[in-house]
Amino acid sequence: MTSFTLLLPVYAGNSPEQFREAFESSVGRQTRRPDAVVITIDGPLPASLEDTVVTAAAESPVVTRLVRLGQNRGLAAALNAGLAEIDTEYVARMDADDVCTPRRFELQLAAIEAADLDILGTGLAEFEGASERVVATRIPPVGDQIRRRAPFAQPFNHPTVVYRRSVVLAAGGYPTDVGRLEDYVLFARMLVAGARADNLPEPLLRYRVDDGAYARRGGWAQFRSELLLQRELRRVGLTSRGQHLRNVVLRGSYRLAPTWLRRGGYRAAVTGWRRRAGGVPPYAGQP
Repeated sequence: MTSFTLLLPVYAGNSPEQFREAFESSVGRQTRRPDAVVITIDGPLPASLEDTVVTAAAESPVVTRLVRLGQNRGLAAALNAGLAEIDTEYVARMDADDVCTPRRFELQLAAIEAADLDILGTGLAEFEGASERVVATRIPPVGDQIRRRAPFAQPFNHPTVVYRRSVVLAAGGYPTDVGRLEDYVLFARMLVAGARADNLPEPLLRYRVDDGAYARRGGWAQFRSELLLQRELRRVGLTSRGQHLRNVVLRGSYRLAPTWLRRGGYRAAVTGWRRRAGGVPPYAGQP
């Protein structure tokens, strides 16, 4: 069986209770557990969160290492620091406030082993408050659809991916100069380099959202990140000149739209993706 490591970043803004649930769902309750866990601590943590993280590592049923950054450097830097400490070829991503379904890794690793993939994501169910309160389901493209969608939108749900570490490092790891869009740039570079990629449409992860999530997707800082992203997609050859201009106008407008409009447009788009993907229902069980 393929060995893999769970890469789980945490920072001061995370909740101890949410971290505990995320860790338990991705390690303790998995039908196929990771062989190891690397928790990257992005800067100092509040005492309660620090205690929760240290206790989880000490009581973990698998080897768990803590990688500490002296100050908060952002998600990309935290993930790169964790990748540098991982020994296994495959790495599974997870955020410190989300919830895995019990068979997530069993299903993903089986698909990776069967097709010798370099990266595999899954669908996810967004929830607000309690994890059973699903508000949207993101169904990703599969097979050849991934490369057709990649020039226009992120083709993977980042917290769901399992990828080959050597391919990620060959693509330069996570860029630290594109704001919060580091995952899109990394995956674009991987695809252009010929990475073997796929998605499982089933929502194998529950992704926590709140009112602030839609505000963080917009504003001038995110607009600048969008421009940097589009410049990089054009530079690596993922987009044509026409696609680049289209993205700057449409995606840039989305970043600058009022939060209420961005939220409504996003929900409508997600519903449309689900319908076009074959009517996959919202998360309602434990795949």
